[in-house]
Amino acid sequence: MSDPLAVAVINPAPVSPPVAAARPSRILIADDQADVLEALRLLLKRDGHTVVTAQSPAGALATLEAEDVDLVLMDLNYARDTTSGREGMDLLGRIRAQDASLPVVVMTAWSSVEGAVEAMRGGARDYVQKPWDNTRLLATLRTQLELGRALKRSRRLEEENQHLRRGQGGLPTMVSESRAMMPVRRMIERVAPSGANVLVTGEHGTGKEVVARLLHASSTRADRAFVAVNSGGLSEGVFESELFGHVKGAFTDAKADRIGCFELADGGTLFLDEIGNMPLSQQAKLLRVLQTGELHPVGSSKTRRVDVRVVSATNVDLSKAVTEGRFREDLLYRLNTVEVPLPPLRERREDIPLLASHFLAEHGRRYGRNAARLTSGALEALLAYPWPGNVRELEHAVERSLLMAAGDEVSAEDLLLRRAGREGMSRLEEMTLEEVERYLIERALARHEGNVSEAAKGLGLSRSALYRRLQYYGIKGAR
Repeated sequence: MSDPLAVAVINPAPVSPPVAAARPSRILIADDQADVLEALRLLLKRDGHTVVTAQSPAGALATLEAEDVDLVLMDLNYARDTTSGREGMDLLGRIRAQDASLPVVVMTAWSSVEGAVEAMRGGARDYVQKPWDNTRLLATLRTQLELGRALKRSRRLEEENQHLRRGQGGLPTMVSESRAMMPVRRMIERVAPSGANVLVTGEHGTGKEVVARLLHASSTRADRAFVAVNSGGLSEGVFESELFGHVKGAFTDAKADRIGCFELADGGTLFLDEIGNMPLSQQAKLLRVLQTGELHPVGSSKTRRVDVRVVSATNVDLSKAVTEGRFREDLLYRLNTVEVPLPPLRERREDIPLLASHFLAEHGRRYGRNAARLTSGALEALLAYPWPGNVRELEHAVERSLLMAAGDEVSAEDLLLRRAGREGMSRLEEMTLEEVERYLIERALARHEGNVSEAAKGLGLSRSALYRRLQYYGIKGAR
């Protein structure tokens, strides 16, 4: 499974240009009454939209042929057919045939439940009645504009994914266009060439390793090794051997010399994941190497020098851990020359459609489902869900939906999202941090029938890190 993250696809240039401000939404209003057109034009202009108008179905179609618009707000009744809505339904069908992703909102003074249902079945996203309520109308248009942009980005991304593969041009893919991720992108662009040690922080599943890989791939060390190690999951017995290597005969199972992760990453980047779970005794050994650039393989008295950039990651509040005596302050200073905090997915909801499309394309190739598409209903469900498991949970949900979908269209039902998601979040907000951690561990174990390896994968932990938590909380029944 791919690393989760966060399209701003960061291209082979290490520094990308500033993102241009989004243009105002362009809305086409089609109605045969001049006073209605003028009233709507003034209302939408005050709301920050650009408005174009047409007084007939033919005029609306001509405008769509000549101009790009983001949404159509159209009457169902025109001069030649004032009550049945047939002329409007024909226009709706022709717009859908021209661009099925273009949001259409219908309006009519002769509204009925049957007419609204028919328009929705014909492809309209929503409807409003005349005379309209300004607040409701604007809210409806804003919602449909957002969904329309999401569908367009998703389809664009499906095409981009054919060319932007992980590792192409030496850079992995980072998927994000949200404001919340802009500081992260700017930080990567500024810090990557420097070679400074970086600490990436954020909740489980936010994509910390992807940031580490981007920092490496955008640096002057990109042609050397990137070595990743779960530093918080190494037991005392293998820690030094894993990081610093050993010589033959250093201990019972040392049947040959072994190069450690620091030497493997010499000249390149060493990624130390789960650094916040590293025991104090191991922290002292790591600090010594970071201070001096020198190490001794286990069983050897020979000093070896290494030139390694260290990028570390944690979901632990290290400042609090320092205060509580669980983490060395001097080590923290060595690790976080620069800190890159990653926002949780709930704070970058604009990225959800992009990420979902990215994962759909990625897993579609894996399962031979390249034509799979997310419906607008599926996108709405994705945007409404709280995503406590962040990007990793989103990827799992998209992969699962691809397997559940009967055809090429992935619906909201195929996602199998927990309907109690918001209630669960409310319950979590009432817990202490330790209660939340225990609750999530117990849920993961129940989901995987006590299998520690599978539960650890689901939680984004190593087996040893999960075992330590099981012992700490006194949780039984794991195997």
